[in-house]
Amino acid sequence: MKEIEKLYDRIIQRVNINLRELEFDVNPLVDKLVPTQQMTKFYAFYGITPHHPLNLVFKHANLSGSYFLGKVRVTSSLLYKSDIRGDELKKNGDLFQYQEFNIPVDQDEEITIDDSFLIKTLVHNFSHDPETLETFFIRDTVSTHYANIHGSPSDGCYLGPFSTVDLTTMRDCVIGAYSYVQAGEISHLKIEPGTVWVRKPGDFNFMYRYPTGQLNTYIYFPGGSPPQGVFMDFVEDRKEAFQRVFNVVNIENSIPVPPNTSLDRFAVIKPKTKIGENVLVAQRAFLQNSVLGRGANAQENCYIINSKLEGNNVTAHGAKIIEADMGKNVFVGFNSFLRGRPNARLTIGQDSIIMPHTIIDTRNPLSIPSGHLVWGLILEAKDLETNSMSLKAFSKIDTRVCRGSMLFEGSGGSFVSSFQERIHHILEANGAFYDGNLNRGHAQRNQNISFNTIQPYPKGDKEGLYPTIIIQP
Repeated sequence: MKEIEKLYDRIIQRVNINLRELEFDVNPLVDKLVPTQQMTKFYAFYGITPHHPLNLVFKHANLSGSYFLGKVRVTSSLLYKSDIRGDELKKNGDLFQYQEFNIPVDQDEEITIDDSFLIKTLVHNFSHDPETLETFFIRDTVSTHYANIHGSPSDGCYLGPFSTVDLTTMRDCVIGAYSYVQAGEISHLKIEPGTVWVRKPGDFNFMYRYPTGQLNTYIYFPGGSPPQGVFMDFVEDRKEAFQRVFNVVNIENSIPVPPNTSLDRFAVIKPKTKIGENVLVAQRAFLQNSVLGRGANAQENCYIINSKLEGNNVTAHGAKIIEADMGKNVFVGFNSFLRGRPNARLTIGQDSIIMPHTIIDTRNPLSIPSGHLVWGLILEAKDLETNSMSLKAFSKIDTRVCRGSMLFEGSGGSFVSSFQERIHHILEANGAFYDGNLNRGHAQRNQNISFNTIQPYPKGDKEGLYPTIIIQP
C-alpha cells in the first residue's frame, strides 16, 4: 500500500504547484477523503462493443470501482468509482468546426489521464479545444464527489463536489462546489461555490451565483471530512441499492426492455418503472416508480423517482428528478436537483430548459409553463419571477438584463438557439430519433456491451495498484 501513498503525495504536489498563484492547497480537502483501504476493495471494469474503439492502457494507477469505455490511457493516477466514457471521441478523418475554421482530425482521439485523482467523477464527450483535437487530456487535476468533466481538457486544476466543467479548457483553476462553467477557455481563475457561468465570447454571457447560506444546505465541503448537505444525504440513502448490481456477476433485466432501448447492466431499476422505445439508461442511473417515454434518457448518476417523463427528455449527468411530471422535450441540466413532494407535485411544461445546476425544491404544488428557461434556486412559486423567463422573451434580449442574482449580457436569441441545438444533438447522439434504420445512437449501440473486470495487486507494497495493462482489439 506504500506505492498508493507515494502516488497520492506525487499528485497532490503537482496540483499544488499548478495552483500556487491562487494560494490554494488541495491536501486539506482530500487527505483521507477516501480511506486507503477503500482504494483496494473494488474491481475496475470496462466495456467492449462492436461499435466503439477499444484501446485501454493503464500504467502505475489505481482504478478502484471505475468504468472505462472506448479509447483511454491512465498513467500515475488514482481513480475511485469514476466513469470514463470514450464513446464520443473524434475519429481520424473527422472535421472539427471552430468559428470559421474546419480543422481535419489526423488521428483517433483518446482520453489521457495523467497524475490526477478523480473521485466519483464523470469524464465524457470529446475535447472541444481546437489546439488539442486528438487528445482530451486531464493532467495534474483533483476532482471530488460527483463532478463532471465534460469535453473539457484540464491542466493543474481542482474541482469541488458536484461541480461541472463543460466544453471548457481550463488551466490552473479552482472550481468551487456546485459550480457550472461553460466558458470556452479559462486560466488562473478561482470560481466561487455555486456559480453558474455560461459564456460564448463576443456573443453572450450568463452569470448566476447561489446565496452561500442557502447553498450550504444542499452542499457544503469545508475539507477534513466528506461533503455534507442534502445532495450527499440523498445519494448516501440510496447507496445500498447499487451494491447488488456491482456484486452480482450475471443480472437480468427486472423490467421489460424494448428492442431499441438500452438499459445498462449497472443501473438500478426499482419496481413499477417503465421505459419506452429509444430510451437510454446509463450506468449508475437510479429509476424508481417512474415512466420514461419514447426517446427519453437518464444519464450517469441520474435519479428519477416517482416521476413521469413524456418523451425526448434529456436528464443530463447527475440530475435528480423526484415527484415530478415532465412534458415532452424537457431538458434538465447537469446536477440539477428537482424535488416535488407526494402531495405537492412539480410539473414542467414541454420544450422547457432547466439550466444546469438548478435547484427546485418545493413543498407546495408548482407548475412551470411550457417553453420556459429556468435557473438558480426555486423554493416557492414567487421565485419563478426572478429565476425564469419564457424562451420567447429571453430570445428578444439584445443588451443586458439583470433578474435577482442573474446577470445576462449579449444576444438572448443566440443563447437560446445554442441550447436548443445542443439538446437536439444530445437526443440524436443518444438514439432518440432512431426509426429502425436511420439515426442509430447510444440507445441502440449500447445494447450488447460485454463487461470485463480487472483487479489490483492484493497484498504488499503495491497493494491497490494495478499492473500495467494494455487492452486492444
